[in-house]
Amino acid sequence: MKLWPTGGLWRHREFAKLWSAETVSQFGTQFSALALPLVAIDVLHVSPFKVASLVTVEFLPFLLVSLPAGVWVDRLRRRPILVAGDLARAGLLASIPIAYWLDALTIWQLYGVGFLVGVATVFFDVAYQSYLPSLVDRSDLIEGNSKLEISRSLAQLGGPGAAGLVIHALKAPAAVAVDAVSFLASALFLSSIRKPEIPPKRDAANKTSMREELGEGLRFVLKHPYLRYIAACTALFNLFGNLGFAVLLVFARRELHLSPLAIGLAFTLSNAGPMLAAFNARRISARLGVGRTIITASLLGAPAFLMLPFAPHGNAGLAVLVPAFIIGGSANVVYNVTQLSLRQAITPQRIQGRMNSVMRFIVWGTIPLGTFAGGLLASVISLKSTLIVSGIGCFLPVFPVLLSPVRSVRDMPEPVDDAAPLLDSVVGDVAVAVPGQQPGI
Repeated sequence: MKLWPTGGLWRHREFAKLWSAETVSQFGTQFSALALPLVAIDVLHVSPFKVASLVTVEFLPFLLVSLPAGVWVDRLRRRPILVAGDLARAGLLASIPIAYWLDALTIWQLYGVGFLVGVATVFFDVAYQSYLPSLVDRSDLIEGNSKLEISRSLAQLGGPGAAGLVIHALKAPAAVAVDAVSFLASALFLSSIRKPEIPPKRDAANKTSMREELGEGLRFVLKHPYLRYIAACTALFNLFGNLGFAVLLVFARRELHLSPLAIGLAFTLSNAGPMLAAFNARRISARLGVGRTIITASLLGAPAFLMLPFAPHGNAGLAVLVPAFIIGGSANVVYNVTQLSLRQAITPQRIQGRMNSVMRFIVWGTIPLGTFAGGLLASVISLKSTLIVSGIGCFLPVFPVLLSPVRSVRDMPEPVDDAAPLLDSVVGDVAVAVPGQQPGI
C-alpha cells in the first residue's frame, strides 16, 4: 500500500517547492483577509464606506500597474520577482501590528499598506501564473493548477478559523503579523527552487518599446475568440461580487451580530466544498468538457450570492452563510482551474506575462470599481439592499461565455507555436475548444 502518491507532479521536487510556498502564503493570507477589515471595523471604528474603500485601494493597483507589470515580467526572470514580491508584502504588513502596538495606527496607514501590498501582489501574481508553465510540462498544467487550488482551499478551510481564534485572543493586528511571517516563509521556499529559468530572449537589433509589447499583449487577449469572452465573464462577476463583498463583513458584524470567531468558523466550514472541488476539477472538466464546465461554474455562483442578504440574525445566520459560501466557492474553484489552465496552454511562453497582466487588468480592474460602488450604495440605501443588488448582478456573467464559441469547447487545445505570428494565430475561427476563466483569476 502506497502512503504517498507517486504519479504526476507528486514527485516533482521543484514544483513541490512552489506548491509549498503557495500553501504557506495562502494560509497566512486568510489571516489578513479577515483581520484587515476587522482592524478598520473594530479597532479604528470607521464607517462602512471607509471599510469598503480599504478593499478599493487594495485592488486599485490592478487598474494602474497590471499592464506595465506584464511587460516587465516578460522581460525578466520570474522567480526573483516572486521572491521580491513576498519580501515586500512581509515588510509592509509587519508595519501594521508595529504601529498598533505603538498606538500610532490610522486608517490612512491601512490605505497606504493596502495599496503598496496590492502593487507587490500585481507583480507577484502575473509572474506566478507565468512561471508555472516554465516549471512543469504543458500536459501537467491542469494538475498543477488543481494542486495549487487545493492549497488555496485547504488554507481557506483552516485559515479563517485559526485567524478568528487569534483575533479573539490577541486582536486583529496580531493576525496581520501572522500573514507577514507567512510571506517570509514563502520567499524562502521560492528561493530554494533550483531549476534554471531560461531568461527571456530579446533581439538587440530589434528592440521593441514597452508600448509595442503592451499592444501585442492587448491584441492577443482582445482578439482571441475565447479569452475575450472569458475576460468579460470574469470581469462582470468580480464587479458585482465585490460590490457585495465590500460590505459583507460589516453586514455580518453590525447587522447579523456575528463575532469574529463565528465569522472565521463560517469561512472554515464552508471551504470543505471548494477543497473537494479542487480535487475533482480535472475530472469535472473531462466529463463535461471545458466549455460546459466554464458555463456551469459561472452560473452557480449567482444564487449563492443572492442568499447572503437573507441570513437571519445571530449564529442562526451561519445556516445560510455556510451553504452559500460552499456553493459559490466550489463553483469558483472549478471555473478558475479550468480557465487558467486553458490560458496557460494556448499562450506562447514569450507572451505569458503580458497575457496574464491584460487578463488581470480587465478582470481584477473591476474589483475596485465594485467595492467603491458597494461602499457608496451601502451609505445611500442599506447594507442588505446592497447585497441584494450584488446577488442579482451576479446572474449576468454567464451570458458572455454562454453566447460565445466557448460553449462548444470540449478538449484543451494545443499550444500556439512561440514562433507563429500572434495575430494570425488568434484571428478567425478556431477549431478547438478551450477552458474558461473563473470569477476571480
